[in-house]
Amino acid sequence: MNESKELKKLLLSKETLVMPDAYDPISAKLIERTGFKAVQCSGYSFSIAAARKKEMDISRLENVQITRSIVNAVDLPVMADAEDGYGDASIITETVNMFRDAGVAGLNIEDQLIDNDAGVNIIEEDMMLEKIYAAREAVKTSNNPDFIINGRTDALKSTEDRHDALNMAIERANLYIKAGADIVFAAYVETLDEAETLENEVKGPISIAAGMPYNINNFSIEDLKNLGIARVSLPTLLIFSCLKSVELTLKLLKNDDIMGIGDQLLYRADDLNDLLKRN
Repeated sequence: MNESKELKKLLLSKETLVMPDAYDPISAKLIERTGFKAVQCSGYSFSIAAARKKEMDISRLENVQITRSIVNAVDLPVMADAEDGYGDASIITETVNMFRDAGVAGLNIEDQLIDNDAGVNIIEEDMMLEKIYAAREAVKTSNNPDFIINGRTDALKSTEDRHDALNMAIERANLYIKAGADIVFAAYVETLDEAETLENEVKGPISIAAGMPYNINNFSIEDLKNLGIARVSLPTLLIFSCLKSVELTLKLLKNDDIMGIGDQLLYRADDLNDLLKRN
């Protein structure tokens, strides 16, 4: 199977593609076993799983290595998180080739300044467009012309004026698609109205993150499907739910309540053997 061609078909179909985020091979296999059609990677989740203080403490090489292990664990298209490309446009070709060689079907490149402690700042439009041009050229010269470029904009979080931020996100999304992005991920969507406006105003497929602390009570995956959103990502739900479950189990153990753990908090050995194809 050509994973990029399959991912492109899923993104361009009339059915919303829901992509949970894997942070390691075993979480990816659970995504596959549950019946999802594709896997998203997240540098943020990688950094949490590695107990790093910052997302950018995961180097490009580490990111590629973790992503490759996820690709090797499943028979699904995997989309990598290439952060900001790890440099300016001159670095993008190398970054794209590294992730492509790892076997991914596509990758995200974002306009946020990742290694920044003063909130969310984004780079100039022209700088991001140069990155997308470079990524598209890298794809054109490869042996996989269907490789997916997902241009992410963090414009919605870059200014306190929400109206201006939404207009900026729409403008950037359209520019990124025109520059060669197959799809645009508009990060930090808080309301269903914002999602609907993006769907109506962006001239191409868009992706919305659901299940985030700032929107988990504002709309459902079904709401986004009804709007016709091309892709719904779930960037943190698995790693956060895993952390909570482990913490709860440890608290029960600390209180000498091992019997309180119960079947709901434990994965069955038979299911694990089936998941890993163990005899």
